[in-house]
Amino acid sequence: MNNPNFSSGPCSKRPGWTVDILKGAALGRSHRSALGKEKLAGAITESKRILGVPEGYLLGILPGSDTGAFEGAMWSLLGPRPVTVLVWESFSKGWATDVDKQLKLSPTILEADYGQIPELGGIDWSNDVVFVANGTTSGVRIPNWKWIPDDREGLTLCDATSAVFAMDIEWAKVDVLAYSWQKCLGGEAAHGVLILSPRAIERLESYDPPWPMPKIFRLTKGGKVTKAIFKGDTINTPSMLCVEDYLDALAWAGGLGLAGLIEKSKANLRVVEQWVSLTDWIDFLAESEDIRSSTSVCLKITDSRFQALSKEDQSAFVKDIAGKLSREDIAHDIASYKDAPPGFRIWCGPTVEESDIRTVVKGLEMTCLLRMESL
Repeated sequence: MNNPNFSSGPCSKRPGWTVDILKGAALGRSHRSALGKEKLAGAITESKRILGVPEGYLLGILPGSDTGAFEGAMWSLLGPRPVTVLVWESFSKGWATDVDKQLKLSPTILEADYGQIPELGGIDWSNDVVFVANGTTSGVRIPNWKWIPDDREGLTLCDATSAVFAMDIEWAKVDVLAYSWQKCLGGEAAHGVLILSPRAIERLESYDPPWPMPKIFRLTKGGKVTKAIFKGDTINTPSMLCVEDYLDALAWAGGLGLAGLIEKSKANLRVVEQWVSLTDWIDFLAESEDIRSSTSVCLKITDSRFQALSKEDQSAFVKDIAGKLSREDIAHDIASYKDAPPGFRIWCGPTVEESDIRTVVKGLEMTCLLRMESL
């Protein structure tokens, strides 16, 4: 059966998922009970194992999805050094706004337009550096990890929510990484994961931020990292139903292995690449192949008739196409993000099958061509 779910978050469930997998959930039980802690600890241990998180790094579950995990890291760690924020889409722009307007740290902001990436060669590594591994709303990812020096003075804070489990992570280059399991593993929303390197842990234990710290961001107690958070004793009450669903996603992911998950996403991208190479009116929003995302694949319409439309009419055109494909159960949620240039965004993460990608690009081609004839 065709799977029409292409939302970029929450993303498609794993192949073969059914609601029956939730029957073992610790419902009606405290997350602090032996059973609840066992399940949370299992989610932490298995996440670290599949991702190959190095010894000495901590991984914990935080409230508020990737946003909560990443905000918690910024509020807890930033301040003792100057900050540089790399911006090339809406979420990274949001991080820059928070560092500037909420934490008032006057960051250096290196910004690029949608489809591009800032110059990575001129970063001052005496600064802490905040960036996304993959721009979910622009379809632009970092080209590699080589641009981050091993002897950096500052910390790297990486929002990797639409990259982790689908792209390589070079852990030696990462001090802080956040993600939500609703993305590449198709889990349920509302929970975030935070990973800290030994350098980040040292910062937490040697720096006391000058601003009031919301309870859900508090990672230390008495000047020491609260290790219990990273063993399953969460700051607030998690949904054990969502945790059970994540455990199922991890079991599926563990069967494929990290290399298998990455290859599935790359294979999905190759289907889109082949279609784009044969189609003269569509192209990737990412301006070069080396920064092209394999998960949040963003496309732009290059046909002159579409380009002649106003931005409002372009958005209406895209909304019309996306709505038609959704009503026909071919593809749901494929319009570009509201702040991005009008176009399409196809989620190609590892929970999606190649056959479903072929169905959506075929539907896009037929529907768009018919609609453009009326322009």
